[in-house]
Amino acid sequence: MSVLQEVLSANDAYVAGFGDKGSLALPPARGFAILTCMDARLDPAKYAGLAEGDAHVIRNAGGRASDDAIRSLVISYKLLGTKEWFVIHHSNCGMEFFTNDVIRELLSNSLETAALGADGFTDIGVGPGSTEGNYINWLTIKDQAQSVTEDVSRIRSHPLVPAGIPIYGYIYDVATGALVEVPDATKAGAAG
Repeated sequence: MSVLQEVLSANDAYVAGFGDKGSLALPPARGFAILTCMDARLDPAKYAGLAEGDAHVIRNAGGRASDDAIRSLVISYKLLGTKEWFVIHHSNCGMEFFTNDVIRELLSNSLETAALGADGFTDIGVGPGSTEGNYINWLTIKDQAQSVTEDVSRIRSHPLVPAGIPIYGYIYDVATGALVEVPDATKAGAAG
């Protein structure tokens, strides 16, 4: 069953109370960007105290510093003036529950949704699948603190990222809502 009508009804209500939001400036008012996970349990507006127009929020599976995420951060700074960046991963992330080999195998067997059980993901669908997944680095996560540090370090060392931008590393705790600093990541992201 589709949620299309629910989304469109919610949008109608949003439009009715939109007010003067159409006049918000293009650059983020608070001058920062967040790279975080697409997980539905994370609400960056709430955990970072954001209103519309405050900050750029870049989301992908795991909140990883992929080429596209770095592209967005560079645009955020170069064209829209952000001065600080946050990399925020989270506890109990789905990216911890599989490896590149596992997802490649799952995709080669079937393109239907897999099931997550006590032993990890298993195929419950039928083929055909595709081997195209073999050509993607899925940026899975073995250790949250390590992955935050790796991502901050990757961003910091990118030739298009100015040394003067501080990059902070945190893990959002899905059980409490707390942002927990990853000191090694924040150290790696210190402005130079």
